[in-house]
Amino acid sequence: MKVNLRKLGWLLLPLTLVLQSCGSAPPPPVSGPVVVSAQQGKASYYGTRHHGRKTASGERFNKNALTAAHRTLPFGSLVRVTNLNNHKSIVVRINDRGPYAKGRIIDLSEQAARELNMIRAGVAQVRVEQLK
Repeated sequence: MKVNLRKLGWLLLPLTLVLQSCGSAPPPPVSGPVVVSAQQGKASYYGTRHHGRKTASGERFNKNALTAAHRTLPFGSLVRVTNLNNHKSIVVRINDRGPYAKGRIIDLSEQAARELNMIRAGVAQVRVEQLK
């Protein structure tokens, strides 16, 4: 028995369309993280000299991790830090206390500072947004 592929294709097309329309509704759009609080000020970074030492949270500082020190945010908090000079931003986890230098609001790990392109300057004007 010969099967005419053209006729078979025309018969399968409506069946395929019906089956596709029976699928579930598309998932809701994924929303970004919710900003709980925000502040602006100067950020600095710390690296090699502190690498391997215990942080205030008890974990060892890793200059290559995306972490930061903040005076009041709870340990484990995620914050988005945006360099206001070049608008690059990253998300870091708070695992230490500081900074203790006057006029600074956050101390970043060396890797976080590198990703924000602030290594050469050492200090940058940033926006810090606590995420939920």
